[in-house]
Amino acid sequence: MHGKKKINIISNLENKKVAILSADGFEQSELESPLKALKKEGAEVDIISLKSGEIKGMTDHEWGNAIKVDKTVSETKVADYDALILPGGVINPDALRNDEHAVKFVKDFFATDKLVASICHGPQTLITAEVVKGKKMTSFPSIRKDLENAGANWVDEQVVKDGNLITSRNPKDLDAFNAKIVETLQA
Repeated sequence: MHGKKKINIISNLENKKVAILSADGFEQSELESPLKALKKEGAEVDIISLKSGEIKGMTDHEWGNAIKVDKTVSETKVADYDALILPGGVINPDALRNDEHAVKFVKDFFATDKLVASICHGPQTLITAEVVKGKKMTSFPSIRKDLENAGANWVDEQVVKDGNLITSRNPKDLDAFNAKIVETLQA
């Protein structure tokens, strides 16, 4: 035997572009884990925020690492992306849902039936964008009532996919959340 042949596997995500929309106060793992998983599969990922420069994450209610912002939401077009990810954290979704450009960006993803994935407190932005009515979803338990009041069918499951929407509960669900995003983008 003269050695093994190396097989090059090209990921189905090599031609996919994903936006992660976040502001200061995002849950560190809920942004970094999907970012790493998507890049590993060959996707191009942009960090989109309300401001240029950097945004800072949080871990265990303490300020964490900063991450470079690629574009501001006001200069970004949905047409440039195949999917949108909304990480949680308590501060981050509150900032996003109070920004008209961020809310419109989310609404436009739903209007074009593109994939949206949101974890933990991230669905608070979806509530403000008025896109959860009739959707089967999960989230961090503390926003269950908010989602139900907005018309969502809330369930306590690790990861839920309803049409173009993927949701998960918390950082413990990140492996399943990331796998479902990758699987959906590969389809």
